Amino acid sequence: MTQALSKTLTFEEFVNWIPEDKYYELRDGEIFEMAQPSGEHESVTGFLIRKLSSFFDQLDLPYFIAPKVLVKPPGKDSGFCPDVLVLDKNNLANEELYSKKSTVCQSATIPLVIEVVSTNWHDDYALKFDEYSDIGIPEYWIVDYLGLGGKEYVGNPKQPAFTICNLEQGEYKRRLFRSGKIDSKVFPEFNLTIEQVFGAA
Repeated sequence: MTQALSKTLTFEEFVNWIPEDKYYELRDGEIFEMAQPSGEHESVTGFLIRKLSSFFDQLDLPYFIAPKVLVKPPGKDSGFCPDVLVLDKNNLANEELYSKKSTVCQSATIPLVIEVVSTNWHDDYALKFDEYSDIGIPEYWIVDYLGLGGKEYVGNPKQPAFTICNLEQGEYKRRLFRSGKIDSKVFPEFNLTIEQVFGAA
C-alpha cells in the first residue's frame, strides 16, 4: 500500500525534500510514501535486474538499471520511482535534471520501465500506464506474479499475468501473457521466459 502525506509540493520542492531513508513518489503535488515491499516482490524485482544487467553486459549495450532515479512526466509536479528502470547512458547528457536531481524525463533515455505489482495494483495498471505513455517510454512491463490486478487486466478467475505495453501512435497497446518467452519489441534478443520470472517469487 502507498500512503499519502498531508503536504503538497512542486517537483523542485519534492526533490529537495526527499529523505534518504525511505521511498517516496510525487503525484500531482501529493507526496506518497511507498510501503516496504514483500520478500517475494523483491525476489522478482532482483531477478529481473540481474537478468537484464547480464543481457546488457553480454551484448555490450549502453544500458543500465537505475534503482533510485526518478521519472518525471512532462509539465507535471510528479515523480515516480519504478521497480526496474532501464536507462540509455548515451542520452543522459541531454537530461537537465539527471546530474543534480537524479531525475529523467525524456523517452530517448528510457527504453523500458517495469513495475512489479503489489497491493496498490491500480497504480501500475492505470496511473503509471497513463503517465509512462505520456512521457513516451517505448515499452512498459507490468509483472503481476500474484494476479492481484482487476479482472479486466488479469482475467476471470484471476491469474498471474505479464502485460507488455508498447507505444503505438502515442498510446500504449497492451499484450497479456501467462507463459512463454518475454516478447519484447525493444529488446527482442532478451531470452527469458515468463515462467522463470514468476518462479523467482
